[in-house]
Amino acid sequence: MSEASAPQNIESYGYRQELRRSLRFTDLLVYGLVFMVPIAPFGIFGSVFQGSGGMVALAYVLGMVAMMFTALSYAQMSRAFPMAGSVYTYAGRGISPPVGFLSGWMILLDYVLVPGLLYLIAGVAMNSLVPSVPVWLWLVGFVLLNTAVNYLGVEMTSKVNKAMLVGELIVLLVFVGFGLAALAAGKGRGFDFTPVYNSQTFSWSLVFGAVSVAVLSFLGFDGISTLAEENRDSARAIGRSMIAALLLAGSLFIAQTWIASLLVPAPDALIAQGDPDGTAFYDAARTAAGGWLATLTAAATAVAWGFANSLVAQAATSRLLYAMARDRQLPAFLAKVHPRHRVPVNATLLTAGVSLVLGLYMASREDGITLLSTLVNFGALTTFLVLHVSVVVHYVVRRRSRDWWRHLIAPVLGFAILAYVVVNADIAAQRLGFVWMGLGALVLTGLVLTGRRPRLAVAADPATDPATAPAPGGSPYV
Repeated sequence: MSEASAPQNIESYGYRQELRRSLRFTDLLVYGLVFMVPIAPFGIFGSVFQGSGGMVALAYVLGMVAMMFTALSYAQMSRAFPMAGSVYTYAGRGISPPVGFLSGWMILLDYVLVPGLLYLIAGVAMNSLVPSVPVWLWLVGFVLLNTAVNYLGVEMTSKVNKAMLVGELIVLLVFVGFGLAALAAGKGRGFDFTPVYNSQTFSWSLVFGAVSVAVLSFLGFDGISTLAEENRDSARAIGRSMIAALLLAGSLFIAQTWIASLLVPAPDALIAQGDPDGTAFYDAARTAAGGWLATLTAAATAVAWGFANSLVAQAATSRLLYAMARDRQLPAFLAKVHPRHRVPVNATLLTAGVSLVLGLYMASREDGITLLSTLVNFGALTTFLVLHVSVVVHYVVRRRSRDWWRHLIAPVLGFAILAYVVVNADIAAQRLGFVWMGLGALVLTGLVLTGRRPRLAVAADPATDPATAPAPGGSPYV
């Protein structure tokens, strides 16, 4: 069996190929871009601007660098273990099954909460445009629409993703074009480098604190790994598509926030008072071309977050639930696959139900969006820390790889950067995140006491599985 095809053989691990392999590299790339949302900074621009002292572009540069190390670690583990489940699978097989369970439990804090957060943000944005329609009704509509699309199969989701991506890129191109023209005409502050470095406000703790918020825009590239069992190309395509999506999205984030930072009407007031209404980016668009561009960017944000992004978030969450249920770590009914559409149907419906209830509850709280955002970030970043450890343990400790850059230096650097961000994260998020981790530890204890201790099957024939073959002279993996 060739190296390119061997990682696709999940049957050697005792699993049946139930999901339909229909996605190519381009589909994976589009999925990752839609999940990250090329116009994601529109919705959180004001928060990052205040947190970074106006150096929004720098916050996104550092965020992209931090996530690039994480993407490299994902690339290594997705080639070693090409199965659905993301970090749950990688940590469980790279370190140990109990660690994998706790990693899956923590990433659930990200995946299960993300759709609810997206629906809530979109509902609030649409309500601001059409006040006669309440937030809860917009939220219900987005949930029903996305559930229907995901229920019809991953091919339908892929087609919708491509259409939505084109629409987002058109809106972004319009903003960039009018923004550059406005700056050239003397509007705003004109061209300067303060969005990258401002000596009057710069400090590392300030910028990394803003990075912890900006990272929210990058979350989603990791969702590509949940589609490993629906990828029809070689397993290498998973890692390559993640890195490509991260580079493309990061470049777009940096460009749009740089332009918006120079067009903000009152930058000092924004730093001092924040952006409680979440309209800072739209105010910059209004400076560039008037109210029509402000309305266009606000509407695009609502549709991108409430439909496009939440569509792929729901798909990723259902695959994680499916993988954990298949390994008897969650109720077995979540492992049911629709016989015709070949999607984890019960996991998809449960994700929709949780998102609906969570979104409606958080819509009734004044701090709903802030609370969900900080929890999502904490769950994702702590799980990424475990991912980096799993690369070192699996390749360097177990396989004795001598590929020092990919299997030791890059994971260690990625771990250090993310650890610094987590330490500087919101205190409330840290407390609630550790409470969630404690609940996971209790569930794990219950599984052990009831005879369901986490166990993951190894490859039936190590000789056909490059992930388990020793590599004393280095690794063949990209």
